[in-house]
Amino acid sequence: MQLTVSTWNINSVRLRLDQVGRFLKERRPDILCLQETKCPNDKLPLKDLQAFGYPFVVHMGQKGYNGVAILSRYPFSETSVMEMCGRQDARHITVTLSREAKAAAGLTIHNFYVPAGGDIPDPDLNEKFRHKLDFMAEMRSWGGRAKPTSGPAILVGDLNVAPLEHDVWSHKQLLDVVSHTPVETDALEELRQEAEWIDAMRVLRPEPEKIYSWWSYRSPDWAAADKGRRLDHIWLSKGMQDSLRSIDVTRETRGWERPSDHAPVTAVLEL
Repeated sequence: MQLTVSTWNINSVRLRLDQVGRFLKERRPDILCLQETKCPNDKLPLKDLQAFGYPFVVHMGQKGYNGVAILSRYPFSETSVMEMCGRQDARHITVTLSREAKAAAGLTIHNFYVPAGGDIPDPDLNEKFRHKLDFMAEMRSWGGRAKPTSGPAILVGDLNVAPLEHDVWSHKQLLDVVSHTPVETDALEELRQEAEWIDAMRVLRPEPEKIYSWWSYRSPDWAAADKGRRLDHIWLSKGMQDSLRSIDVTRETRGWERPSDHAPVTAVLEL
């Protein structure tokens, strides 16, 4: 069977509910993982999301900030959340697909929203940047402790780091800009490699191809300037690499009315 998984920082699911519906109608992924839903659990537009053809929805949210959700055509046998860095700030949710998912049964999906880190790349001067580094350190510890890639698993999310040289529009100009500083890129790559996650995008579309999933709202002519960064990722457990058939960024969503500054990333697997 084919399994299609998408990840998208939606930057308010209520504000952009129509965009979610349009994307689901046009791309029809089996699973959509959202970040930055920006609403508490009781304010999630659950019935609307289910009406798009996704009866199984889990959400961990908070008022006005953060929040992660997973929408699925298939039911879950397990769901869980982690409170990263001792904070209840709704940045993680995990599901395992049930036996009704057929060949995808037992597949675990981890949805993360890593802190952005503010503007100053110095943990001594910027508490938000320190939190980001601490968050990635905790992800690294979790990878070593829980062994999440020991079975079939996918890790997705807005990881807020563009780790490789061609994941940004200008490697040299962004080396001291949060999301591409060496301390961040090294931390993300170390935790990925130690846990043996596979960066799905770079399996099928290796460097030096430039690939972006985020374009700043500060750039009014974002498409022409194309000063993007690849902040949104899909990683596969090491045993799933051969199942990967395609992966892409739905760049056109960035040009929709009232868009998120992120675009969805979608992977197709043959299981």
